[in-house]
Amino acid sequence: MGIDTWDEIRTAWQVARAGTVSGAADRLGVHHATVIRHIDSLEARLGVKLFQRHARGYTPTEAGDALAQVGGATDEQFAQLAARLKGLSGGIEGDLIATTVPELCGLVIAALAPLLAEHPALNLCLRTDRRVLRLEYGEAHVAIRAGARPAEPDNIVQLLARRPTGLYAAPAYLAARGRPESDADLAAHAFIGDDVDGSRAPYFRWLAELGPRQVVRCNDPAGRLEAMRNGLGLGFLTEGSDTSGLELVLPSRPEWEVPVWMVTHVDLHRTAKVQAAAAALKRGFSA
Repeated sequence: MGIDTWDEIRTAWQVARAGTVSGAADRLGVHHATVIRHIDSLEARLGVKLFQRHARGYTPTEAGDALAQVGGATDEQFAQLAARLKGLSGGIEGDLIATTVPELCGLVIAALAPLLAEHPALNLCLRTDRRVLRLEYGEAHVAIRAGARPAEPDNIVQLLARRPTGLYAAPAYLAARGRPESDADLAAHAFIGDDVDGSRAPYFRWLAELGPRQVVRCNDPAGRLEAMRNGLGLGFLTEGSDTSGLELVLPSRPEWEVPVWMVTHVDLHRTAKVQAAAAALKRGFSA
């Protein structure tokens, strides 16, 4: 039998989360009798038992767990859709959700600072995550990404900047291993790399093709920087990074430069908030 009501599924999900009828009722803002009625109706409609009832509450069965997973995912998508719809009609206020990689966090904040000062009702929510957030689901209003050009459908992609990237090392490393002068010399040196296969960073792709030993692989930029300062190997740093305690070994090359892209979804691109953020980011990254 088909399922006609989302309310019943959402109720089942909340019961699975809370473990009790009263807990689910509090979350949903309804009477506990409504929760019981929804669960009983849903079980009758589906012809399966969703929960084991006991003195301490409700425990989902295997079928209940499966339904709760769908209910949770659907509820999250509804929330994201609501955020998108609100963004379509709102002004330059509320939450501006931006996503980027940790290395660009400081630049993004600096670029958006004047906008936040000009619009006191605007709040910045900055998410630094390697996972590519889904703009079409409302997970972010704008994404600032580095490396290969983003290719997700229905997104508007604009080049913000190309950031020079040099090769650095600690004086102790150079004293022990010598200063490389050519690519042939580099192949015999130790490097600090990224612990992610298929990195978007052009210099890490170049490093993978060169094939030297990567004595430390770390997915955190701060960790890679500390490994370099401790003289463990050569490492790449983009323009504007903290290079204290390190020496430039080789200057930036075109194949090491990092393109920085601004990505917005077509549905939100023309809203006042996203347009204002895009203009501020363009000004900040071109300064």
